Amino acid sequence: MKIPQLHPDAAVGTLPHRAKNDLMVSLGLAPELPPDWRAKALRRFDELLHQRRSLALYMDICVRCGACADKCPFFLGTGDPKNMPVARAELLRKVYRRHFTAAGRASGHLAAGEELTDTVLNEWFTYFYQCSECRRCAEFCPFGVDTAEITMAAREIMASIGLAPKYVTEVLKKAHEVGNNIGIPEAAWIDGCQFLEEELKAQTGQDIKVPVNQAGAEVLLVPPSADLFVNTDTMMGYALMFHAAGISWTTSSYASEAGNFGLFLNYEQLKKINLRIVDAARQLGVKRLVMGECGHAWRAAQAFMDTLNGPLDFLEPPCPEHICELAARLLRAGRLKLNRSANDGLVVTYHDPCNLARGGGLMEEPREILRAVVNDFREMPADTIREKTFCCGAGAGLLTEELMATRMNGVKPRLEAFRTSGATHLATPCAICKAQFPVAFKHYAINAQVVGVMDLLGKALVL
Repeated sequence: MKIPQLHPDAAVGTLPHRAKNDLMVSLGLAPELPPDWRAKALRRFDELLHQRRSLALYMDICVRCGACADKCPFFLGTGDPKNMPVARAELLRKVYRRHFTAAGRASGHLAAGEELTDTVLNEWFTYFYQCSECRRCAEFCPFGVDTAEITMAAREIMASIGLAPKYVTEVLKKAHEVGNNIGIPEAAWIDGCQFLEEELKAQTGQDIKVPVNQAGAEVLLVPPSADLFVNTDTMMGYALMFHAAGISWTTSSYASEAGNFGLFLNYEQLKKINLRIVDAARQLGVKRLVMGECGHAWRAAQAFMDTLNGPLDFLEPPCPEHICELAARLLRAGRLKLNRSANDGLVVTYHDPCNLARGGGLMEEPREILRAVVNDFREMPADTIREKTFCCGAGAGLLTEELMATRMNGVKPRLEAFRTSGATHLATPCAICKAQFPVAFKHYAINAQVVGVMDLLGKALVL
């Protein structure tokens, strides 16, 4: 059988590079589309329908009312009707109707069903990777259809037959091999932490530690690995806060990454990455597990860690905590002394990362911190923040060069809201957002800077 030639007509900048065979095999995935790929895909689809009752429900209850259409940043940004959440989900749903409903099996297209053809597979790989799983559409759906779960199912089916993006699979391979998404080996992680200790000494005159593999510490902090080499002010903000509060803490060179790209491919990978963190916490004998400034890391930890790899009964409390939750708790307890004038001259607004706000319910704590550490904090329009936040345009594995057109289109609604705030600084506790916004600001000629919440807290701390 001839293997389908994927996406010959796709617009430049809208298609992910396909993972090569050796990369797929390293993750236990099919190396390429097999001759019987249709049968294998439908078999995996059937398994998912039985494993996830919610997916089966979402296949049936959508009435195609279109309430979600103008809520999706990618539809708003691209104008492509297939980027309407209802239309994107329909790419999977029409195959469901053909093969998994009585009417479809009996009458096929008369039940609005369609075979899984080469053309349909092309559309899946194109449009399910123009969805950041941000869930904004679900917020406005009158029936509560979670289109992100449909996207996740479509991606999982494709991965099962050897079709997955190079970027997502490369990141997962690095995380399995060395414990983080960037590929930082243990020696480099230790060196990076020592370098930041020197920076902190030069800035404060005090010996502020960025510990690694310290058994018996109270807290295991799992940051996004970008914080060590890119968002260094965020990493130093963590260290300053722990030092000021007198809390013993450590990082782990074995699990040096909060981000979990399994969330963007399949649940098996999600579980494996989460388990690495749980194992590190057990081995180091910590009492608390704290996740750093990463949106999808928080959703993967809060929503799935205990379910997939629990119970977490060795922790107090038996659940992960976000760094912003911890910081807000310390502020309320009076354990942090602040000088907010250290951030004078900054006009700050806050971007809710999708997976923190909609995916994790973390909305007020970052605002509580920002109001405590800056004198001029402003909100964006009410219909674009908290659970109604717009996506940064680069989540769910879209933060890659070949998808630049998709990313720049997807970020448009958020930038329009940002402009209305008059802010000079956009604060956000998410490494993906921090990587996306500077590129978007440059692309759209916006003169502003991106900072982490912990960056600003660190600058305002009085030691």
